[in-house]
Amino acid sequence: MRLTVGILIAAAVLAYGQDKDFKSSSTTVPMKITILGSGGGPRPNPIRYGISILVEAEGEKLLFDCGRGAVIRLAQAGIREGEVDKVFLTHLHSDHILSIPDLLLTGWGEQGRNTPLRVWGPTGTKSMMNNLLKAFEFDIHIRRDVDEKFSKEGVAVAATDIQEGTIYQNRGVKVTAFLVDHGPVKPAFGYRVDAGGHSVVMSGDTRFSENLIKHASGVDVLIHEVGGRDINGFLASGLTREQAESIIDHHTSPEQTGMVFERTKPRLAVYAHGGNAEAVAEARKTYTGPLEVADDLSTILVGDRVEFMHRVQ
Repeated sequence: MRLTVGILIAAAVLAYGQDKDFKSSSTTVPMKITILGSGGGPRPNPIRYGISILVEAEGEKLLFDCGRGAVIRLAQAGIREGEVDKVFLTHLHSDHILSIPDLLLTGWGEQGRNTPLRVWGPTGTKSMMNNLLKAFEFDIHIRRDVDEKFSKEGVAVAATDIQEGTIYQNRGVKVTAFLVDHGPVKPAFGYRVDAGGHSVVMSGDTRFSENLIKHASGVDVLIHEVGGRDINGFLASGLTREQAESIIDHHTSPEQTGMVFERTKPRLAVYAHGGNAEAVAEARKTYTGPLEVADDLSTILVGDRVEFMHRVQ
């Protein structure tokens, strides 16, 4: 099975499920998930871009977080930026939002978005989006009013500061926000998407969270962050010990993610926003079920079975 993604090819297809008649590789499935960026933290990484996840279901394209390089990865995945007009933010740390201006302005204009960019996120989201319009007001004015005369609606923003609960429903797709524990970063959210009888949960940044376990119980796919525990690596990057310990404390350890997976029992657990072979080994102390480490442009097809596809050059 080959899935062309720009100049990249998805390979190493792994299927989870037991339906012998399963043929989702060649047919439409209820849900497709693309890990646009799988990297952890604000440090630039040319291999793993900033965290961003695209969920496609029932004709909807929903973007969760918009980290560094998200628009580039959308282009490589063959998605027109103008088709993406719904963004859900877990929290407002820079590594989760850096590409929002790119999506706003590139998706508009030549990419043809002619409806407002809708953004949901924690308290401060609406203010941030209004100030982005001010920051780019010269470019917006020239392209909207003077030169190309691009759509006025396409560069508008409809932002909502959310609370826990169902925040979006359309075409049988439901998005639920739930609170997680990212230390002093409050509020911080995870998200659950339900569509076509299937579901995916994305943790956002969090410590071990009982509320996440509640909302992710029995989910098809659980995409979870995982924090590094190598304090020497943080110190080598220039952080103080106090700063490094604070960062470590605000994330879920590999062994703790194993406990989360064991209690929620997803059909497939996936690391994104961090994760490597060492993290998997630690998680295996408490969890023996399906677990994959996403790289950029990994794809997950969710139907009678769950297919996970790594991408290779």
